Amino acid sequence: MASWFYAAEGKQQGPFPEGQFRDLIAQGVVRPDTLVWSEGMAGWQKAAEIPGLIGGGGAPPMMPAGGPPMMGGGAYAGGGAGAGGALAVDFGILEFTWRTIVMVIASCFIIPIPWVFVWYTKWIVSCVNVPGRPNLSFTGNAMTLVPWFFGFIVLAIVIGYIGSQLLSNLLFIAQIVLYWLLIKWMVANLASNGQPLGLSFSGSVWAYIGWNLLFAISIITIIGWAWVAAAQMRWFCRSVEGTRREIVFKGSGLGILWRGIVAAILCSLIIPIPWVYRWIMNWFASQTELVPRGSLGA
Repeated sequence: MASWFYAAEGKQQGPFPEGQFRDLIAQGVVRPDTLVWSEGMAGWQKAAEIPGLIGGGGAPPMMPAGGPPMMGGGAYAGGGAGAGGALAVDFGILEFTWRTIVMVIASCFIIPIPWVFVWYTKWIVSCVNVPGRPNLSFTGNAMTLVPWFFGFIVLAIVIGYIGSQLLSNLLFIAQIVLYWLLIKWMVANLASNGQPLGLSFSGSVWAYIGWNLLFAISIITIIGWAWVAAAQMRWFCRSVEGTRREIVFKGSGLGILWRGIVAAILCSLIIPIPWVYRWIMNWFASQTELVPRGSLGA
């Protein structure tokens, strides 16, 4: 029986007996775009390209025998999930408009917020194009948000009734912590072609609180907030783990500043809001790139 290897996070995993390897495929650990190798193959190939492994028939092509090729070279350094490139966002103005209106109206009733938030997130995530990761999707369930959301509402009501300034400050911190939990939950629920990406957000809650406090203070400088926002985006990208490639935000504070000013002016006119929103999202996406690991220091 053949033994198989697969690539995960730039590292070689295996060997696995044929039966165990088939189980990994069934569990979604090995996906169609996962690079795999078995004895007789000349180099690493995507699982979907090997007949009989994921769909199709026949046996894997026989190549000159030898050990697994070095990770980081040969086929592994090529295209697919190992290649770099910038993100992109593509959605229709009409669809954005009606979905946003529905979300705003539903949010006015408070109770539907967790469900409408997940519904909207599923749509916007599907509009993001990631190089080497087709059909990006969000698999989170609204019921996960229910205890966080309604627990916070109850806490806010109690603190408002007591009227303590100290408790109000603590409520602000609690809100930031909830946003941090939301980020971790959203990153963990990203998928590609229906298979979980296995990502996680490793940024600490204290770092996230610090970034938010720094941003609040930077508002006093009128323009400094843009550079803080750019630095926070770079921190956020570095904190996403489980990727084969490094996520890099290349946008500058100046780029954020002038676009923020233009967006504020145009949004005050109401009608341009959908176009402005798409323009801003496309810019942030274009400044977020996936690069082969180690290439930044090369």
